[in-house]
Amino acid sequence: MRRPIKNVFAVNDYHCFGCSPHNGIGLQLNFYETDDYVESEWVPAQQYEGYPGVVHGGILSTMVDEIAAWTMYIKAGCSGVTSRMNLRYRKPADSRQEKIIMRGKLREKNKNLCYVDVQLLNASNEVCVEGEVTYFTFPVEKSIEDGYYPRDYNSFFE
Repeated sequence: MRRPIKNVFAVNDYHCFGCSPHNGIGLQLNFYETDDYVESEWVPAQQYEGYPGVVHGGILSTMVDEIAAWTMYIKAGCSGVTSRMNLRYRKPADSRQEKIIMRGKLREKNKNLCYVDVQLLNASNEVCVEGEVTYFTFPVEKSIEDGYYPRDYNSFFE
């Protein structure tokens, strides 16, 4: 099963660098749910390089944070803010490859903390970055009231 996730936040003046379709310099990520994961793919471009031919580490960390956040929305059913990111850069991500694959998996939700494990893979399915991301979560009612989470979870899949 691979079902597309609707970006319910992408209305009006939404300019998230990671996922807004309205941000011309952003990553404009789209997301999919599989059995255990939330996934995305991104086509690298030269303007996101650090060293020539290598995607900048800050862009890669942005991807880790973004896929982890969407994993929290979908798999933990809540929203929150990044509390901690622990990354291990295992292999350079070539900026000339056809795609980078992002995969997030919910490890645990415990009271007001959510733990997500992430991998960024190159087009050959080799791990470039591994991450562990911790989120401080908001009460669902407050998230809905503040516009950080949809009133109806199913609206992610309409």
